[in-house]
Amino acid sequence: MSEQNLMEKLVSLCKRRGFIFQSSEIYGGINSCYDYGPLGVELKRNIKEAWWNAMVTSRDDIEGLDAAILMHPRVWEASGHVEGFTDPLVDCKKCKRRFRADHIEGDRCPVCGGELTEVRKFNLMFKTYMGPVEEEAAIVYLRPETAQGIYVNFLNVQMASRQKIPFGIAQIGKAFRNEITPGNFIFRTREFEQMEMQFFVKPGTDAEWFEYWKDQRLAWYDQIGIRRSKLRLHQHTPDELAHYASAAYDIEYEFPFGWQELEGIHNRTDFDLKRHMEYSGKDMRYFDQEEGQKYIPYIIETSAGCDRTLLTVLVDAYEEEQLEKDTRVVLHLSPRLAPIKAGIFPLVKRDGMPELAQKIKDRLQGKYRVFYDESGAIGRRYRRMDEAGTPFGITVDSQSLEDETVTIRERDSMQQTRVHISKIEEFMEDKMRTWRRE
Repeated sequence: MSEQNLMEKLVSLCKRRGFIFQSSEIYGGINSCYDYGPLGVELKRNIKEAWWNAMVTSRDDIEGLDAAILMHPRVWEASGHVEGFTDPLVDCKKCKRRFRADHIEGDRCPVCGGELTEVRKFNLMFKTYMGPVEEEAAIVYLRPETAQGIYVNFLNVQMASRQKIPFGIAQIGKAFRNEITPGNFIFRTREFEQMEMQFFVKPGTDAEWFEYWKDQRLAWYDQIGIRRSKLRLHQHTPDELAHYASAAYDIEYEFPFGWQELEGIHNRTDFDLKRHMEYSGKDMRYFDQEEGQKYIPYIIETSAGCDRTLLTVLVDAYEEEQLEKDTRVVLHLSPRLAPIKAGIFPLVKRDGMPELAQKIKDRLQGKYRVFYDESGAIGRRYRRMDEAGTPFGITVDSQSLEDETVTIRERDSMQQTRVHISKIEEFMEDKMRTWRRE
């Protein structure tokens, strides 16, 4: 199967099974904007919960934050986004298409061969106005990243939580970038959700913490079922390194369209807090009681895209298995991330099987997202759940009416096990806890 074909099949599956839809589709859609359907919103929520658990819930040294999308415009002057958050833009004079100048070779349009305009700088921030009058003083921006909300709240969070350095602040939230050439489905969109953590450390300890977080973040993708063979670390060269960073690595994944960034880990030094201290006039230094001195902390940043992680999970999980009579399409999602944990099926719609299956559904529903299905042949019902990435299929048959046991079919191996109704949750939890991607 070609890489292009894989993406086409994945996009088709996402729509068919309710993971992702084109935004405003009935009006012809809007470029690079997507809606998450019933399965997509569950998968996205599970990814965010897995990240939040790893970064906040299971730790004592990281606090959570949910900063506003709209911020004082001076924030973006201090961060350098107003002046420097730009891409080089060119237009084709013939077909009117627009391109990033650094993404094309030569001086002709890559589509029609037409003449290109001169390169001009294009700011990626969405601009709007706050209040009833559209004037220069009312300009605000939709944030292009969530990190600045963390920096300006550094002292608020530190004092309220009584944290001592080293400690971190984590946030999940929407960001907006007016990309010139978005694409590859949800890999690069104009509206997206970030999962970022900024870890504040004492200067001189930053190199040690940088290595720590590089290892931690790479290990997290293994925990959520991404194959390690598809991941690699890319160190930024001096030419790639941002002016404020002393070191940076990208965790990259081998997508059908090539190796691309999945997450960035950066040593941002003391640049951000220094800039906000300069522009706001507020003292952003931390008082170290043990050392008896004030200093501006260095920052180790981990920055991941939730939408990009979701795409990675889907790409990595997708498989077409050739069986004797047909082809089975299956998503090998980690059971913890799977939108639906179990499909519940009465073998036939009679003899009390639907009633018992409904009781099992009601019992599990408060703890898991489950799906009841009595329509069609049992094999077809299994296939529908395989495409949705559902790890377990629970079937009620005639034997269930006699001894209260059911058949639990495992998605990956298609192995079937008889389990007593009272042991279903125990069986599922054990399998979810010990699951590893083959």
